[in-house]
Amino acid sequence: MPYSAVALGFAGLIPFIALPVMIMTGMLSLSEGARYFTQYSAVLLSFFGGVHWLDALQHNRTNHQLYVAMLPTIIGWLCLVFSGDVKVLGVLSVAYIAMLFYDKFNLILPQKIVVGYTSVRMVLTSVVVISHAVMIGILT
Repeated sequence: MPYSAVALGFAGLIPFIALPVMIMTGMLSLSEGARYFTQYSAVLLSFFGGVHWLDALQHNRTNHQLYVAMLPTIIGWLCLVFSGDVKVLGVLSVAYIAMLFYDKFNLILPQKIVVGYTSVRMVLTSVVVISHAVMIGILT
């Protein structure tokens, strides 16, 4: 997997780590931090649908994958609509885990990319889910 892809993936974790820290240190109010965290999480989740949309079109797979490609965006949008509820963070966490497993078993990637992609996604998703758990802890 290209270094730049790995570096950008890890850079995408910065808001997931920084926002809870900023709330705990008083740099952001609880409501601001929770809103920004939910917004960032929902937007990033929708990105994973695009991966499947492209994969389905490139490999002429218009079965369930094309429909599943829309789910992260719809789930992310619904989480924004209901962003005042702490349960939204749980829904987002489950959606990230579900997309990781769906990616693992459904994406058609070149062999030289698949091992690195899956390994990096496992680490990134773990940090994302832990960050969501921390936010849930802060908010409850």
